Order: sequence, then C-alpha cells, then structure tokens
Amino acid sequence: MSDRPANGSGYPEPTSVDIDAATRRLMSALDALESAVERRREADRDENELATRIQALGADRSRLADELDGSLVKSRKLERANREIAERLDAAIGTIRSVLDAGETS
Repeated sequence: MSDRPANGSGYPEPTSVDIDAATRRLMSALDALESAVERRREADRDENELATRIQALGADRSRLADELDGSLVKSRKLERANREIAERLDAAIGTIRSVLDAGETS
C-alpha cells in the first residue's frame, strides 16, 4: 500500500512536495495562457491594422478610378476637338491653295 495516510476519500493526503509540484504546473499553465492571450491580442491588432489598410486602399482605388474616368472623358473631348481643328485646318489649307492657284492662273 501507500505510505501516505488516507483522508477518508480513499485518496492519500497530498504532501507539500505534491502541492509545490502542482503549484508549479499551475503557474506554468497560467504563464502559457497569458502568453497565448497576448499573442492573440497582437494578432487581433495586426488584423485590425490590416483591415484598416485594406479599407484605405479600397478608398484610394475608388478615388483613382473616379479620377481615371474623368481623365478619359477629358481625353476623348480633346481628341474630338483635335480632329475638328485638323479638319478645319485642312479645309483652310485647301481654300488657301485654291485661292493661290486661281491667282497664278489669272
């Protein structure tokens, strides 16, 4: 049998060595839990920072898309104006040539 006295429950009485060992295991488990909680808090902070950055990037993307759309509209207007000016210049050059040709033949 055991050399420990029974406490009436059928289990031997714990010794101070047993209590010290259990206390160390408990403290070690609590330290591990505290470390895990801190790592989780850091991960949550990192996740929140990442979500904030993603949201900011989304806002920047929307703003840049709007600016690009505006630039494309302006570009198309400028291309149209350029074509109209080129057509008018061609017509003016044609008129000037015909006037010069008519003056030379007279």
